[in-house]
Amino acid sequence: MSEPGLSTAHLHTLAAAAGAAPSLHNTQPWRFEVTADGGTVWVRTDPSRAVALIDPDGRALHVSVGAALFNLRVAARHFGREPVVRLLPYAGDPQTAAEVDLRSPYAGPEQLYAAIAERHSSRVPFEDRPVPPALLAELVAAAAAEGARLVPLAPAEAHRVLELTVEAERRSSADLEREAETRRWLRPERPAVDGIPTYALGPQDHAARVPMRAYSGHPPVAAPPSRVFEAFPQVCTLSTLADRPADWLRAGQALERVWLLATLQGLRATVLHQAVEWPDTRWGLRDPAAGPDCVQLLLRLGYGPAGPTTPRRPVAEILTVTEGAR
Repeated sequence: MSEPGLSTAHLHTLAAAAGAAPSLHNTQPWRFEVTADGGTVWVRTDPSRAVALIDPDGRALHVSVGAALFNLRVAARHFGREPVVRLLPYAGDPQTAAEVDLRSPYAGPEQLYAAIAERHSSRVPFEDRPVPPALLAELVAAAAAEGARLVPLAPAEAHRVLELTVEAERRSSADLEREAETRRWLRPERPAVDGIPTYALGPQDHAARVPMRAYSGHPPVAAPPSRVFEAFPQVCTLSTLADRPADWLRAGQALERVWLLATLQGLRATVLHQAVEWPDTRWGLRDPAAGPDCVQLLLRLGYGPAGPTTPRRPVAEILTVTEGAR
């Protein structure tokens, strides 16, 4: 049974929810195009907001857009629509990441919707308190439902991949061009609609266990004092079987599904992206015993304070209404 399309007000809320997704350096590299009748949404990448040196293939860009797509799906269910998604629907138009039909009814509640506004990156120390195995199992299942693999790492393996992250962070800090690219997304002054504001920057780990990205090392942003992070960080790899744009979009949807579920359960999260930005350290993140997975990112989970709200582009800037089909 087909339903009428969503109203203009609901479509604006839908786009705002999608735009609340996480993205590398808060670049928000997405756009949304909807039909005038509110029945179809096209989720599009915005290459003008790419981070080209860190992400030359657009992998992180697609992961970010995948996360936005998942938020859009959650919001659609909140408004009583079952989103029917086609990934990369047009062979000649790679910028159209997904086509979403909103005409099918959805009757059940959507519990994840409430977490969209509460999900923020937390770049501060977490408590020395383990994440319960049963909750980790729920998060693993959430990633699997989106076609990705979340692997919570034991302490020895977590130490190994964090060492690779340390090496990647060291290389990036020594690369002047990459450093300049990162600086372009810092926002030391308000107001801002994208990028990383000063108040959202976190400290470095005084014990050097958790290698946080050193955004704050860039003038004119002063580095906050270092702090001691958790002794045994809970780190997870998020992987896909293949490494193509459709897989990156699936990884982004899995990331956001895991993150929203974790938020509902009181968990905080940080994406550790440095090691996937260099081919050799990314390759080293793999666990050969686990099969030929392609690691897309590391996710640090734990209990602690919520991260701050970061700026978002206005809906009028990311949402376009079109009269007909593409």
